[in-house]
Amino acid sequence: MKKHDLYFGVCLGLFFCPFFISKDLFDFYMASVRSHALLMSFLKFALLATLGEVIGLRIVRGRYHVPGFGLWPRALVWGGLGVGIQLAFVIFATGAPAVVSKFLVPLPQGILGQPFSGEKLLAAFAVSVSMNLIFAPLFMTLHRVTDMHIQETGGTLRGFFSPIDFGRILQRIDWQVMWGFVFKKTLPLFWIPAHTITFLLPEMHRVLFAALLGVVLGTILAVASLAKCGHAATV
Repeated sequence: MKKHDLYFGVCLGLFFCPFFISKDLFDFYMASVRSHALLMSFLKFALLATLGEVIGLRIVRGRYHVPGFGLWPRALVWGGLGVGIQLAFVIFATGAPAVVSKFLVPLPQGILGQPFSGEKLLAAFAVSVSMNLIFAPLFMTLHRVTDMHIQETGGTLRGFFSPIDFGRILQRIDWQVMWGFVFKKTLPLFWIPAHTITFLLPEMHRVLFAALLGVVLGTILAVASLAKCGHAATV
C-alpha cells in the first residue's frame, strides 16, 4: 500500500463515518431516500459508482486520476444511470412477481415485503433474473458508449455535452469483452445472485445495499474497459 492509498482510505472513512456514528444523520439520509428517491439515487450513484471507477483506475493504472479520465462527466453519467436503476427496481419488483404468480406459482400480494420464505426467495430471484437479462445489458451497453464518448472528448464537461455518435461508437465497442466478460460472466455469476439478495432485504435497506453494489459495478466495468485499453496500448 502506498501513501496516497492511505490518504484515499482516510478520506473515505471521514466521509462515511458520520453516517454510522450519528443516528440523526442516518435517519435524515433514510428520510431523504423515502421522500426524494430519484434525486437520492442520482447522488448515490454519482458518488459511489464513480468511486468504483476511480478504484478500477487505481487497480489498472496505479493512479486515482489520469488526464482525460473525466471524473465529473463520469459522475453525471452514473447519476443518470442511477435514476434508471431506481426506476428499474420499481418496475421489475412489481412485474416479476406478477409474472411468476400468473404463469408459475401463485405468490401472495407484496411478497417482497414479507418475512423470508421460499416464496419470497423465488420472487427475489425472479426479479433479479428478469432485471439482469432485460435491463442490465442495455444499461451496461449505454454505459460503455458514454464511457467511450468521454474518452474521445478528453474527459471535459464541454466535450461530454457534445453530440454522441451512437452508430460509430457501437461499431467500435469490443463485443468480445462485453459478451465474454461483462454479459457472460458477471451477470450470471455475480449480479443475479447479488440482486437476489438485494430483494430479500427489507425495502429500506435495499437502497444501501444497491449503493454498495454500485461501487462493485463501477469497479468491474472500469477494470474491463481500462484493462482492454491498456492491452491495446501495448500491441
